[in-house]
Amino acid sequence: MMSLALSACATQVPPPKSAAIMPAATLAPSATAATQATAMAPITAAPPSVLLPPIPQPPERPLAPPAVTDAAIPQPQRVEAFVDYTAQAYNVAPQRIRDALAQAEYKQNIIDAISRPAEGVKPWRDYRVIFLNDARIDGGRAFYAQHRDALERVATQTGVPAEYIVAIIGVETNYGKITGNYRVLDALYTLAFGYPKRAPFFAGELAQLFALTQEEKQLDLITLNGSYAGAMGMGQFMPSSYRLWAKDGDGDGRRDLLTHTPDVFASIANYFVVHGWQRGGPVAARAVRDATAADFAPGNVEPVYPLADLASRGYRPQSGEPVAEGATLLSLDGELGKEYWLGYRNFYVITRYNRSPMYALSVHQLAQAIRAGAGVAAR
Repeated sequence: MMSLALSACATQVPPPKSAAIMPAATLAPSATAATQATAMAPITAAPPSVLLPPIPQPPERPLAPPAVTDAAIPQPQRVEAFVDYTAQAYNVAPQRIRDALAQAEYKQNIIDAISRPAEGVKPWRDYRVIFLNDARIDGGRAFYAQHRDALERVATQTGVPAEYIVAIIGVETNYGKITGNYRVLDALYTLAFGYPKRAPFFAGELAQLFALTQEEKQLDLITLNGSYAGAMGMGQFMPSSYRLWAKDGDGDGRRDLLTHTPDVFASIANYFVVHGWQRGGPVAARAVRDATAADFAPGNVEPVYPLADLASRGYRPQSGEPVAEGATLLSLDGELGKEYWLGYRNFYVITRYNRSPMYALSVHQLAQAIRAGAGVAAR
């Protein structure tokens, strides 16, 4: 499953510099509480305004130091530096680290896979059909029906709709059917020491794996399987995400995200909440482009553009679509040509699970189809 590569592991994307010029205290209430009105009311065009503040995010996860990740340093030295770093940062016995690393294997196919994720090589019209098809929608509806009580309990507690929890599991692992067959140890070892582009992140995750398996005794460091990026379980949590945001959903004293659905549901919802999910807020809206509008590419998915700003540029929500103050604009190559979408705060939160806007829009559309039971035409 190509989408497994970056799930729940992407490092935070810095907000646009201009977004920082307005302090959070000046944020209008409408930017923090999305309205449920539709776009039936016209949006008045206005000159481009000051961008809204970015959505507050948790601190970035620790990265491994240069002594571990600098490719100019011979690998044996980097491995020994990793042992020292992990032992000191997470209170793991050095010999335990050495013994495990001695069993780790470099896998070239992992480097090959992460170098060509679907998000990077497919246009929207081809990417969408991977997840928006009858089998995936029907599977989501059946999964929802099977776990309705548990899902809706979590939704009530957290404000994250059940269909979005189901859609994440559907996109990530086809409802738990495909959770990855790479040893997590091999995946993270390979990426930490063989993928310089993101070595600080993946070496940091390898260190977190040692800490995680020391805390969660049910997880065996050597045999634990996951994606080629080291993500685990039905929701594909990276080790740091697992340690920081996984929840014990049923109070049994452990957080089992591999197959234990109460923990999986609670943890996915908590991930969204921690990253800014807004109860009752919309996710995305189809947009129309004025005939005279110039191309506009925000460059990231921060929902920092007031709707009046976007309207002044020639982009507005379609009539009947949900409206919220603060959006970003997506321009995607659809089956019938260019598609324009506005991504709101909750859309941005989905991209904290996986950076790709196409991933987030797939989750949104799959969730809508699951809820409506109306097939791939659902919004």
